[in-house]
Amino acid sequence: MVGGAAFADALRGAIEARGLGLGRIRERLAHDGISVSLATLSYWQSGRSRPERHSSLKAVARLEYVLELPSGALSGLLPPPRRRGRWVNESADKVDLCAFWPRAEQIAAMTAEVDTRWDERLTRLSQHDRVTVGPDGGERSYVSRQVLRAEADGPDRWVVILHLDEHDRPVPVVRALRNCRVGRVVARPEDGLVVAELLFARPLRRGETVITEHELVNEGPAPRDGNYERKFRLPVREYVLEIGFDPGRIPARVTRFVRGDDGTEQAEDVSLDGGHEVHGVALSFGPGYYGFRWEWD
Repeated sequence: MVGGAAFADALRGAIEARGLGLGRIRERLAHDGISVSLATLSYWQSGRSRPERHSSLKAVARLEYVLELPSGALSGLLPPPRRRGRWVNESADKVDLCAFWPRAEQIAAMTAEVDTRWDERLTRLSQHDRVTVGPDGGERSYVSRQVLRAEADGPDRWVVILHLDEHDRPVPVVRALRNCRVGRVVARPEDGLVVAELLFARPLRRGETVITEHELVNEGPAPRDGNYERKFRLPVREYVLEIGFDPGRIPARVTRFVRGDDGTEQAEDVSLDGGHEVHGVALSFGPGYYGFRWEWD
């Protein structure tokens, strides 16, 4: 069983197991600020339609909570959103790939030197980033873990793009940690940019998943950007971002921010936990930006 049918069956079974009517579920969602009509809920559980829009995917994430399901139990069964209109060509895909970057023409030139054809055929199920900030306030390393699902036969790589605000120092070194190896790397230190291929052990089959981990290490002096953000041009089911600070250098202020693809930003100050860290979690997120910024005394 694949696609929308699997989602519909799982949703219907969860509703029956909880013994909640659609009206009660709608009320619970509305109480949490999520508006979904009774007709929509009915269509989802019958398979007549499936969640695709960003607002609908947010509703599914909350449905999992209301129905006492593990995170991803429903959203992980959804196929990628159906593409609207005409199929775009290769050059149009590269424009999309670069859309969220401050100097898209530079990213386009660099990604033209690597293989990005599989990017839209990999669904982002989970992304977990951890940034380590040293005692000098510099960002020492970035460790990233991805859970990806192939939506066609053939995906064999993941492309990493990183931009540093400071352009007077070396770009990070890319290290493969798990289930991948480093392929072609294109670096432009003068622009603070690096693009790298992470090659899987073998091409994936449709529906197959892969877990990869890689690290970007700054060879001193580490940049002191004072912020980290992840750009999502395609939705991710779950995103976790951790920032770890050295106990000897704690920022005076840390702010978590979320910015939509329309430029609208929501921000709030957050406190460090006992381990001198902050973290944030976003479900069914994107397109948009998610990150932290911090200030020193």
